[in-house]
Amino acid sequence: MDALQLLLNRHSNPRLNAPAPAGEQLENIFKAGLRAPDHAGLTPWEFIVFEGEQRALLGEILAAATQAKGEDADTIDNARQAPLRAPMVITVVAKVKPHDKVPALEQHLSAGCALMAMQMAAQATGFNGVWRTGWFAFDRGVHTALGLSEQDQIVGFLYLGTPQVAVRKVPERETAPFVRYFGQ
Repeated sequence: MDALQLLLNRHSNPRLNAPAPAGEQLENIFKAGLRAPDHAGLTPWEFIVFEGEQRALLGEILAAATQAKGEDADTIDNARQAPLRAPMVITVVAKVKPHDKVPALEQHLSAGCALMAMQMAAQATGFNGVWRTGWFAFDRGVHTALGLSEQDQIVGFLYLGTPQVAVRKVPERETAPFVRYFGQ
């Protein structure tokens, strides 16, 4: 698929089956993430991969966080099952590094760009996925369970796999409501 067509037709697909990307395809997905804008070459990212049985461990982490919030049994079970919706979940973390010219926000944005590049690379190779965030990304219990430090921030959970169904074509958007030329 041509790069411009990929960008113009980008879409998420939450209905995913096995197989997940593997081997060279997965390596290329990671390489695409590593091409994200990276001011000062800080590489402010970490990709934590959950596949196979490891997804159930992520589910237990999410369930524990949900229970700690005092949610009901159904909500806790839904959290436990969430990572099983796809054959692979990649947690993308902004690993903020102190730097005089690169504030934390820029490093968070860089990690977000890495996540989007990975999703686009997956779609380009016949896979797809969905970028999920939600409150889990900000929960200190989840961060601790994943071994993250205080300055780290989860920017999203990238669910990847083979699309179960074709996604309906998203209508093309007009750019006019979103673009403003300063001074005109």
